[in-house]
Formats: sequence, structure tokens, C-alpha cells
Amino acid sequence: MDHRDPLIRATAMPTDLNPYGGVFGGWLMAQMALGAGSLASRVGKGKAVVVHGTDFTFPGAMAVGDELSIYCKVSVTGNTSLTIEAEGVARDRNSEETTKVSHGTFKFVLLDDDDKPRLVHGTDD
Repeated sequence: MDHRDPLIRATAMPTDLNPYGGVFGGWLMAQMALGAGSLASRVGKGKAVVVHGTDFTFPGAMAVGDELSIYCKVSVTGNTSLTIEAEGVARDRNSEETTKVSHGTFKFVLLDDDDKPRLVHGTDD
């Protein structure tokens, strides 16, 4: 099994639930965006803003108290952008059992100090 380090971890709390008692898909999307943004800033070595999100799926469910781990990888590197795939995996609060609960793709644009797009790798030399 491949070892992966999560970009972030969060515990689902009662305020994260929808009226049906499950964790909001929007909360899962926000956690994935936070993890993907962390990776974009690391890889891009600076400010990175999300400009697009797509292909969201929610194949599993989480309960309050479950721990969510967000795993991310860069799938496409453009001139000024990074496309990052994010996956959410829930761990049952009282066991080691895990379930994939979310997946999505985010596109980030790297910005300079003037909030203008900048190259992913270095600058024009």
C-alpha cells in the first residue's frame, strides 16, 4: 500500500451536518479546497487562488465525529496554473475503518505581489 500524507485533517462536527443528519457536501468541498490550496501554495511558492472546481463526487458518507483526511496531487501544470485532484477519506471515529467520501478537481492560478498571474516555474529571465 502506498503511504500518503494528508494535506489537512478535520473532524466533522454537529454544525457541519445537513438537515438529514449527514455531513454537508459543501463542507467536504470546502475542506478539499483548503487542502488543494495548501498544495498549490507549496508547489507554486506563493499566492495561489482557486478559479475553477469540477468533477465533484461523494461516493461515501460521514457521521459527526468522523475524521476527514484530504489527500491532493497536482495533475496538470500550466504556464500560470496548477490543476489539483483532491480526495477526502473519512475514518470512523472509533476504529481504523476508512471510506472514500469525496473527490474533486480544482484549478489554481498563481499570482504575483500585484495579484497578476505569474509563471509556475520561475520568472521570465
